[in-house]
Amino acid sequence: MKAKKFLSWEMFLLIILILEFVIFGAKNPKFLMPRVLFASVNDFIAICFIALFVTFVMITGGIDIQAASIVGLTSIIIGVGWQDGGMNIWVASILAIVAAAVCGALSGFFIAYCGVQAMVVTLGGSFLYAGFALLVSNFSASEAYQGISGFPDSFKIISKFKLFGVIPSQLLVFIVLIIIAYILLHRTKYGRSIFLVGINQEAAEYSGINTRLVILSTYVLSAVSAAFAGIMLTSYLGTAKSDLGANLTLNIITAVVLGGTLSTGGKGSVIGTALAALVIGILRFGLSLCFRVNTQYLDIPVGVLLLVVVIGRAIVSRPETAAFFKKLKKES
Repeated sequence: MKAKKFLSWEMFLLIILILEFVIFGAKNPKFLMPRVLFASVNDFIAICFIALFVTFVMITGGIDIQAASIVGLTSIIIGVGWQDGGMNIWVASILAIVAAAVCGALSGFFIAYCGVQAMVVTLGGSFLYAGFALLVSNFSASEAYQGISGFPDSFKIISKFKLFGVIPSQLLVFIVLIIIAYILLHRTKYGRSIFLVGINQEAAEYSGINTRLVILSTYVLSAVSAAFAGIMLTSYLGTAKSDLGANLTLNIITAVVLGGTLSTGGKGSVIGTALAALVIGILRFGLSLCFRVNTQYLDIPVGVLLLVVVIGRAIVSRPETAAFFKKLKKES
């Protein structure tokens, strides 16, 4: 039954994605050009990376609104470590990933072991890690507003490579992350533990699951995915900045909720989140290219989408609504 529900919702998202291609392609044929379409991936790939693993967090009943700050922290650690610390670019990247994992573990510890609300901890974390990013940028010889550039070609190639000269490496990495996230969540004991924690943490604890460790681990995974997004964005832009990815939070949460994950936990889908992230990314790109919507207004349709999904789901889940549709079915 659950599989059918997920499948139907994923099919619904797939239909929306197809409709976006039809509508935007009819409005502007350039939208359907592979070169243009694949180039747009760079604008929203960070949302895709992070949303996959924020899904894990939200299935446990938590929320992660600090991931966007970790993107900027990752970026500036790479830049300062390489330019001012004299590190090899890959050593600086590994350091950034480790720092991100520590940030995720710190927030996860307070949530899982101290019982502090996830919203409070990750909201505080978003300010804290953004502040850390600014602090790290002060160690750079470059001005903060200019960022750090001049990265070696070996680092830039990870975002410039194109399979068959068309498919960007970012999309290939996204596909790999989908496979990893899907196996972890839907095909392992660890994934089943995440769902059980979200459904009933006390019952999961009684069944022998270390629920606190499971919850903490989801925040670590989310933070590491943010680090990968920060590395990819820094490589693509060729610039490390402390505020990189600062406007991603709304899009990430919307992608997870639109993908079918309940904000109360216990239900979610990696494939649903992946499709929803693409729906949001293509929506933003299509509105900008085909309808000339200013980029500063693109958060409006995303916000509306989030409200519609949350309110619609709340209405449908009400007993009165279920009884109404049951009555209609009997009358028909």
